Amino acid sequence: MAPTETTLTQWFEDHRAFLWGLSFRVTGSAADADDVVQETFVKAHQHAPAQLADPRRWLTRVAVNVARDVLRRRKRRSYIGPWLPTPIETSGEDVPPSFEPVVQGQTLEGRYDLMESVSLAFLQALEALTPTQRAVLLLRDVFDYTAAEVATVLDTSEGNVRTIHHRARRAMDAYDRRQSRPTAPQRERTAKALQRFLALLSAGDVHGIEGMLASDVRAVTDANGEFTALFQPLVGRPRVAKFFAQFSESRRKEIVFAIRHVNGLPAADIEVAAPRGRRPPRLLLSIDLNPNGDIVNIWVIASSFKLASLPSQQRRAGGLAAALT
Repeated sequence: MAPTETTLTQWFEDHRAFLWGLSFRVTGSAADADDVVQETFVKAHQHAPAQLADPRRWLTRVAVNVARDVLRRRKRRSYIGPWLPTPIETSGEDVPPSFEPVVQGQTLEGRYDLMESVSLAFLQALEALTPTQRAVLLLRDVFDYTAAEVATVLDTSEGNVRTIHHRARRAMDAYDRRQSRPTAPQRERTAKALQRFLALLSAGDVHGIEGMLASDVRAVTDANGEFTALFQPLVGRPRVAKFFAQFSESRRKEIVFAIRHVNGLPAADIEVAAPRGRRPPRLLLSIDLNPNGDIVNIWVIASSFKLASLPSQQRRAGGLAAALT
């Protein structure tokens, strides 16, 4: 016997936010997370038992497996240039409802905290994992599932879960060596560094920009062929500094921006008043700092599809220089 509409509605109200947050972490895509949640509740309507002692556990099992399938399909599709996760609005100390823990009120003690697990740096690191490794790592190290619980979710043995988990952790070694949680002090450091970076862009100060960068800094732009962008990550202090100085030189009088919290850290939401050719009219610029305070990653998202998940807001006018005074 299928659950009643009243029961399904209650499940949706109680568990939708958690399932969306989990699905977003697995796929790295807000649109895919929407699809996963929708398909999960379709399956619940068709296949769930009428009485469930723990509906979240049943729904989680379905959502994780649907999300893995969605991720596999996404990775098989062609994509022009580098792929970056969807930017998601966050704010201050608060964890948005979609990023809530497995059990409301539970204090999670996982390897990675909740807000860190939606950061661009963390989601980018997850791209090195297989869909199954990604699911196992998230359930074990973010949501504190036991190996036995993960085995139940993925319909496999506990020993297999431990093996997959070990390989997933090994694939995250590079991230772990630079792990930087979006704490309040880190947000403050990032905001100050971002303001300074934008001021140097405004001045077209290539040497000043270069001085803010780590020696192995990487710049990644995601436009999926929609606009002019880098087809490969740009690596190295001089090359990255020159690229952004040139970007600013041709646009700084046309730019307005707002600083907002995105995926746990401050980012610059930039609009270009009159873009020419195939230049993007809007982009999101996010930075990642190493322990020394140097910029080690710069992410630029120009894809209008991805930016659609980040509602536009009123921006300060007058270009970068005026906005920074």
